[in-house]
Order: sequence, then structure tokens, then C-alpha cells
Amino acid sequence: MKVLLSIKPEYVSEIALGTKTIEYRKRIFKRTDISTVLIYATKPCGKIIGEFEIEKIICDHPTKLWQKTKDYSTETKESFDAYFRGQEIGYGIQIKNLVLYDKPMSLKDYKIKTAPQSFCYIKE
Repeated sequence: MKVLLSIKPEYVSEIALGTKTIEYRKRIFKRTDISTVLIYATKPCGKIIGEFEIEKIICDHPTKLWQKTKDYSTETKESFDAYFRGQEIGYGIQIKNLVLYDKPMSLKDYKIKTAPQSFCYIKE
């Protein structure tokens, strides 16, 4: 099963360059059969630019999550702390086998009307 993740363009660029190999989330999918993530670069891009396989999902208190993952992220400690402020649990999705599309796809290509705020499941 696949999910579509909405990711800010600056983070999409870092993922595309291979400098960011972990994607942080406050919430994660309830389904356990997710193996592939489609990358939706939010506006102004507004396109699905590629996909990756999930190496693993790390779930922990944000302090411990940072210690385990900081070497795979381009986030600063300050921005990480601001994002997870007030959260007891955080998630890090480890990226593997990144594929960037030659031609970015639109949401309509997947029969999606509007971009998800965080993520949505994709029917295959």
C-alpha cells in the first residue's frame, strides 16, 4: 500500500539531493501495510515529484528521536524542537530507494481532488 505525503518544497529539495533521508511526522499511518511513500511537494510546486520505500519508522519521545536520527536530517535542533513542541511521541520515516519522476505528476493523475494536510492513502 502507498501513501501520499505532503512535504514543503524546501524539504523535498533536500530529499531529492539525498541530504535528508528521514521525514519527521507528529502522526503516522494507522495502517501497517504501507511500504511506499509518494512525495507531494506543496505549493507553489503542487506536484507529486517522486516516491520512496520506507526503510523503517522510528517512534519515540522527541528527545530520543532526535538523538537517533539527527545525522539523517537537515533540520536544526531548534526547528526540530519547535515542530515537536508539546508532543510526547514523534515519528521518523527513514527513506530508502528514492525515485524521482522524470515528469512530475498531478494529484488528478491519482484521482485526488485536493492535497492532504498531512497524508492520504493511495489505492493501487
